Amino acid sequence: MDVRGSAPGTRETDLLDPENTVERVHAVVLSGGSAFGLAAADGTVRFLEEAGIGYAVGPFRVPIVPAAILFDLGVQGPGAVRPDADCGYRAAAVAGSDPVRRGNAGAGAGATVGKSRGPARAMKGGIGSASLRFPDGLVVAALIAVNAVGDVVDPTDGRVVAGVRDDEGNLADARRLLLESLSGPDEAGAGPLAGANTTIGVVAVNAPLTKAEANKVAEMAHDGLARTIYPVHTPSDGDTLFALSTGRGPAARVGRVGALAAEAVARAVLDAVRSAESLPGYPAVGDLPAAPGR
Repeated sequence: MDVRGSAPGTRETDLLDPENTVERVHAVVLSGGSAFGLAAADGTVRFLEEAGIGYAVGPFRVPIVPAAILFDLGVQGPGAVRPDADCGYRAAAVAGSDPVRRGNAGAGAGATVGKSRGPARAMKGGIGSASLRFPDGLVVAALIAVNAVGDVVDPTDGRVVAGVRDDEGNLADARRLLLESLSGPDEAGAGPLAGANTTIGVVAVNAPLTKAEANKVAEMAHDGLARTIYPVHTPSDGDTLFALSTGRGPAARVGRVGALAAEAVARAVLDAVRSAESLPGYPAVGDLPAAPGR
């Protein structure tokens, strides 16, 4: 795991340090709901225990389930539904090899982007995925929930895909606004919604990795966020990425895996906003003028 934002919300992450004992995790939970959403991991732990899956401690099996959350409470307002243990249990129960739901699903349900000028000018974010497959059998994939304070930018041409809007509802370009004004990219974070952002995700590879190598892959994978989100890793974001290895694929140099992880993350970020659907007050990419090809 690697954290680059200054407002993270996580669970069971100290054990991912290479110095610590446990070598294997049994699930990773990504949730909305701010700190309330960490409760979803309780349900995933319960499901795994019932299935007999966990770290062996004498006659007991203790499931190891790291988790990370993003802040989306402002989308639904006070009294909104909070992800709870039942959500985590049901998510684990239906987990499988089918393609994941994207856009307004799971941790992406309340995700938004482009909040550098406040929520009134933001857009809908979401959850996206991407995978890279190679002739030697190597597979590198990413699942990213995009809830950034910044804009989402296509690194192939530098064009803003989703982000802060101007008075007419068009993309305003957070980078241009920052360069032309004296206010910083964290303007929204200076108010009552400080920390109300965060992009979280998982990179999964089939190449065998040690814990130290997996942490390096997670670190390099953040380059994918830096290529596609502007600004990123701010005091108002809790940007956190996990890296997992199934250990069932071909051996690969960690530098290659990390570089490909960054590419998968970048593609997943773009997929997240392009797959998102609008919510009241938060238009999606498809709602913008000249949306075709965006």
